[in-house]
Amino acid sequence: MNPTIDGNAALQNVLASLEIKRKKIASTQKKGYTFLGIGIALGVLGTLIGFIVPSIIVGLVPAIFGGVTLYQINDEYRAYKDAFKQDVIGTALRNLDASLSINPHAGIYDAEFVSSQLFQTDPDRYATEDLVVGKAGKTGFYFAEVHAEYKTEVSTKNGTRTEWHDIFKGIIFVADFNKNFNGITIVRPKNFGSSIGAWFSKNLFSIGDNDVVQLENTAFCNEFITYSNDQVEARYILTPALMERILELNGQSQETITLSFTDSKMYIAFPLHRDYFEAPVFKTLLNPNLLNDDISTINFLYGIIQELDLNTRIWGKN
Repeated sequence: MNPTIDGNAALQNVLASLEIKRKKIASTQKKGYTFLGIGIALGVLGTLIGFIVPSIIVGLVPAIFGGVTLYQINDEYRAYKDAFKQDVIGTALRNLDASLSINPHAGIYDAEFVSSQLFQTDPDRYATEDLVVGKAGKTGFYFAEVHAEYKTEVSTKNGTRTEWHDIFKGIIFVADFNKNFNGITIVRPKNFGSSIGAWFSKNLFSIGDNDVVQLENTAFCNEFITYSNDQVEARYILTPALMERILELNGQSQETITLSFTDSKMYIAFPLHRDYFEAPVFKTLLNPNLLNDDISTINFLYGIIQELDLNTRIWGKN
C-alpha cells in the first residue's frame, strides 16, 4: 500500500471533509485555552501583588468562559476523532486488505491479556482501544493498543500515596496458530528480569530446570529465554525456521518483543511509546506525510503473518 496520501482519491476526499471540522475544533480550542490561560494569569498576578480576592473574581470570568467553550466543543471533538479512525484509518486498512476493519472503542479484554501470560504482573488499571480485525490468507488475526499498569502504595509523612507503573504500553497482536496447544510456551526478552519465581508461582508451572527450554539457535537464546510446561511441544512450536523469523521480526521492532503460545493462539507484545491512529487537531490533515507512521505500522503488523509463515499449516487443530 502506498504509504502516502498522494494518489489515493478516497483518502483525499475523506481528509478534505474532515479538515473543515478540524479547523473549527482547533479554532474553538485555541479560544478556550486562551481565555482559560488569561483567567489563571490574572488570578496569579493579582495574588502576587496583594489583590487576592479581586484578582480571583476578575480571573474567574475569562476562566469560566474558556472552560465552557472547551466543554461545548468536546462532543464534536470526540466525533471528529472517531471519524478519523473509522473513515481515514478504516480506508487505509481496506486499501491493504478488504477483510481489515477497525473499531475505535473495542480492544483486547483484560482477561485475555492476563491469560496470554505475556507478563509477570496482573494489571490494576487497564485500557485498550482501536481493535483491528482481519484475515491474511488462511490466518485470522487481530491487534489493539493496550496500556496496562500496576499500583504500589508508598507511605509518606502525609499518609499513603498511590503510584502507578507501566506493565506494558503498546500493541498486542494475536493470531490463530491452527494448533490446540497442550501446554503454555512463553518467549521473553533475555533481559526481562530475574523475578522468575514470582511469575511461576502465579501459574501452573513448577519451578525447576525443566521450565527453561534449551534451544539450539544460539542467536535466539542470546536474545530470548523460553519457558514451557511442555518441553516437547515447545520444540515443535519453535522450529529452526520460526526462530529465525522471530529474530527477523524482532529486528524490525523498536524494542524486544515478547511472545506466548497458549490455547490455539500466538500472542506478540510490541512495546510502543506513542498512541497510534490519533487525529491531529493543530496540524493539517492535508499533509501528504500525515499517515506515514500509522500506515507503516499497519503494514508491519499485517506482514507478521507472512513474516512468520503462519499460512503454512504444519498442524491441524485437534
